[in-house]
Amino acid sequence: MSINDAPISNHHRRIRSYVTRAGRISAAQQRALDEIMPRHGIPYAPSSLAITPPTVLEIGFGMGEPTAEIAAQRPDVQFIGIEVHTPGVGALLKLIEERNLKNLRVIQHDAVEVIENMIPLASLAGIHVYFPDPWHKARHNKRRLIQPEFVRQLAARLAPGGYLHCATDWEDYALQMLEVLTNEPLLVNHCDQYSTPDNPLTSRPQTKFERRGLRLGHGVWDLVFLRR
Repeated sequence: MSINDAPISNHHRRIRSYVTRAGRISAAQQRALDEIMPRHGIPYAPSSLAITPPTVLEIGFGMGEPTAEIAAQRPDVQFIGIEVHTPGVGALLKLIEERNLKNLRVIQHDAVEVIENMIPLASLAGIHVYFPDPWHKARHNKRRLIQPEFVRQLAARLAPGGYLHCATDWEDYALQMLEVLTNEPLLVNHCDQYSTPDNPLTSRPQTKFERRGLRLGHGVWDLVFLRR
C-alpha cells in the first residue's frame, strides 16, 4: 500500500472536524429526505463508487444553495456533495427537485470516511472545500479539516490536472491551508499564493458563511491547487 492510499485513521481514535448538531428539520426538508434522498442520494458503503468523469466533489455544503447554483451553471459536470448535518442535506435535496438538477448527488456521511473508502484514486476533476469550520481557538486547531494527512488523501483522488479549491474567511486558517497545500508533493499552486477574483477556477456563488464573514469585516481567501 502506497502512502497516497494509506488510510487516514488507524487503531487510534480520529479527531473529527465537526460536531454533529441535530438542528430543526422543516417539514419540507423531512419530505425531501424521505422522498428525494432515495433518488439522488448515495448511501455510504465501504466500497469504491463508479465515478463518471468529469466529477467534482464538494465537502461540507452546509444548506446547499451555492452547491445547487454551481451544479445548475455546469450541467456538463457531475457533482457529489457530502454533508453530515441532516437539515442541510434535506435543504439541498429540496433544491435539487425544485431546480430539476440531474447532475448532483448527495452523501450524508463523514467526509474523511467517504474519501478513504468510496472515492477511487485519480478519479475526480475537482474538489471544493468552502468555509470549513475554522475552529478558531488555538486549542481546537487540531480539529481543522485541512491537515496534511487529509490533503494527501484528497490529492490522491484528483486526476492529473484536477483542482482542489479551498476558501476561508479566517486569515490564520488561510495561512495554515497555504502551508499544508504547498507542502503536499502531489499539488502545485495555481496562483502565486491566494487566488484572485478574476480567476475562473474560483468563480463561485457566495456562501452564507462568506456573507456573514464579510459583514463582520473578515477577508476571504481562496486557494486553488492543481494535481501534478
